[in-house]
Amino acid sequence: QAAADPMSSSDAPEDGPKETSSVSQNISDAEAFKILLEMKMKKRQKKPDLPGTVTELDTEDGSKVYVVGTAHFSDSSKKDVVKTIQEVQPDVVVVELCQYRVSMLKMDERTLLKEAKEINLEKLQQAIKQNGVMSGLMQMLLLKVSAHITEQLGMAPGGEFREAFKEASKVPFCKFHLGDRPIPVTFKRAIAALSFWQKVKLAWGLCFLSDPISKDDVEKCKQKDLLEQMMAEMIGEFPDLHRTIVSERDIYLTYMLKQAAKQIELPRASETEPRNYIPAVVVGVVGMGHVPGIEKNWNSDLNIQEIMSVPPPSASSKIFKFVIKATVFGLMGYGCYRIGQRTVRFILSMPAAQSYLQKLTEIRSQH
Repeated sequence: QAAADPMSSSDAPEDGPKETSSVSQNISDAEAFKILLEMKMKKRQKKPDLPGTVTELDTEDGSKVYVVGTAHFSDSSKKDVVKTIQEVQPDVVVVELCQYRVSMLKMDERTLLKEAKEINLEKLQQAIKQNGVMSGLMQMLLLKVSAHITEQLGMAPGGEFREAFKEASKVPFCKFHLGDRPIPVTFKRAIAALSFWQKVKLAWGLCFLSDPISKDDVEKCKQKDLLEQMMAEMIGEFPDLHRTIVSERDIYLTYMLKQAAKQIELPRASETEPRNYIPAVVVGVVGMGHVPGIEKNWNSDLNIQEIMSVPPPSASSKIFKFVIKATVFGLMGYGCYRIGQRTVRFILSMPAAQSYLQKLTEIRSQH
């Protein structure tokens, strides 16, 4: 309406509103799209003022991808995401989430904070039911780590993704994509890649994680040199785990960003009008640890079929699974035995029971 009737309300004649209404009704979808697109392009900065955590990548057809490297428990990362989306006015925003973790976009900080701290038997059963015994236990251990950080910082995870979701909704014609590999696939491939002793060592380390974490420690994760040092330490101890959880997801995220960066087709007034395309602008929101891998894979031909398959369980996985089940059932059996033993002692200590047993003993002695 503003484009159709540029006059202000004070200057408009008496029949202005009717005229504006009839003009706006005559605008086709294609024309309306073009008007809004022009407004978006005017707002889009040609030389955007971007935070230092943003890496700019280009495609062969001229599309631009701005990858925001974040720390998952960082207030400054939220601000970086908001500023980047506002500056570049993207056509697509891609976040490091999959459909199994999309619920964190809809929850508020207080609910997420509560959820992260409450890890109970019901959640464990649900995780095992969805992902299997080994992957379910691994998921719960990682949730425990997340809860530990949440408790230390008083901040729920995924704040940068929620900010990205909010800001994307404010940009005309901006799509929102989930760019991460499904978490059950990642967990199952990670479990299959570890040896029996590596599983034990990892589970032990996660179970007894209690080191204090500060907001300064989180911000250090945004510094590439320190992050690379931390990654190198992890690779040395669990190289196969790093491959499945980090390197393979680098490939998947790169693939999804490149898919999102395909040129955009402009709407046509009629079928006879030739098709016109413009380069896309994409913002990717990923953990800083994935940025070097995305840069490395950007100009490669990627095939994600191989990293989407789940290998059959190894012999060590079967042994570890058997040990876990045997331990659980053993503890349950011992618990039942102890409860039964205490129950019998309690019943025998009651006066009525003692009187009954005394009479029974007398009857047997008479016979």
